[in-house]
Amino acid sequence: MKAYRPRIADQLLKLKLEGKGAVLIEGAKWCGKTTSAEQVAKSSLYFSDEEKRAQYLQLAEISPSKLLEGDNPRLIDEWQVAPGIWDSIRFRADHSDSLGLFILTGSAVPADMSKVIHSGTGRFGWIKMRPMSLFESGESTGDVSLASLFSGNEKLEGMSGLSLENLSFIACRGGWPLSLEMRREVALEQAFDYIDAIAKRDISIVDGIERDESRVRLLLRAYARHQGSQASYTTLREDLKSNDVSSLDEDTIASYVKALKSIFVIEDMSAWNPNLRSKTAIRTSDTRYFTDPSMATAALGMGPEDLINDLNTFGFVFETLAIRDLRVYAESIHGNVYHYRDAGGLECDAVIHLRGGQYGLIEIKLGGQKYIDAAAENLKALRSKIDLDKMKEPAFMMVLTGVGDYAYQRKDGVCVVPIGCLKP
Repeated sequence: MKAYRPRIADQLLKLKLEGKGAVLIEGAKWCGKTTSAEQVAKSSLYFSDEEKRAQYLQLAEISPSKLLEGDNPRLIDEWQVAPGIWDSIRFRADHSDSLGLFILTGSAVPADMSKVIHSGTGRFGWIKMRPMSLFESGESTGDVSLASLFSGNEKLEGMSGLSLENLSFIACRGGWPLSLEMRREVALEQAFDYIDAIAKRDISIVDGIERDESRVRLLLRAYARHQGSQASYTTLREDLKSNDVSSLDEDTIASYVKALKSIFVIEDMSAWNPNLRSKTAIRTSDTRYFTDPSMATAALGMGPEDLINDLNTFGFVFETLAIRDLRVYAESIHGNVYHYRDAGGLECDAVIHLRGGQYGLIEIKLGGQKYIDAAAENLKALRSKIDLDKMKEPAFMMVLTGVGDYAYQRKDGVCVVPIGCLKP
């Protein structure tokens, strides 16, 4: 058996189990939810077990409490197959003196929760798991801690070992745990298989609505072309029309996107709304992102060499990779990641905002000194707009780069950190 690679979410799971009767781990298929849950579960039930599924589904209808019998914490894998079990778990948690009774995993949001009576408030905790960050996969040295940037207690020093070639392969392979053990050619094939499964089956079974495979592929491709932007459904429709899919209207696109979000393929990013000195209007549209960069490259039919030959596209793909890692790291320190853009065109790729009101401003650049310089000026321009009488100073301003050997702090105070040396 291969050794378990620890996940950043492991500690969060243990913390949640101490305070809740049940914890739900949600995330894309194959990102490692079940494996992580198995590290702490004392008994398990797998709805993905084809030989027993029919029996389990029948029990879920007539006697769901039978499915909950076993040592705690009990893992209920792919619980969304039988959403009615939710109320039984809540009832068991509500009438027990113990905590940490159940771990649920789900790779899709249930299409029909109409029969579920209780929300789970107070009894359930939630965790979003994503494909592996570079620190989890061992491809970041972890010399620079995001938490230390917020605390300001550590001198900024770090070294990355990632080259442009390394990064292009990592982006196309993605953060899928099993792919880390595969030969290069086999590992690169996994994202294409993932896109095939989405288009052929997953997007339709999530809510029982049959969707056209070719249109799913075209929409994924359009989404990949607009990753990192605030493209509207109208914009996506115009992109699709150029590929002779004029009959796909905006409502249908919205339905497709909703289904893709329900299976955790797409994870758009909300806008950040700070207090500003001026009355500048802040744009509130979500920014388009895939959960993992390999989904974007596979949707575009690109491999590592294609990215190196098209650095413009590589820049957008790297931004998706960086956002994935920042989300993983930020959630471990109770933070969320947002995007900023105002009517004047001033933009910030990522803002990490912590519970206590601290925040950090981040620009994401593949590399190149002139791009780093421009990004630093952009960060300082945003800082000058923030009303510091109503908000704290930013804890840090950082240019997160794809390539570059060293982490350092510029004379103007802006940090430059290669992603290959970042950790939570």
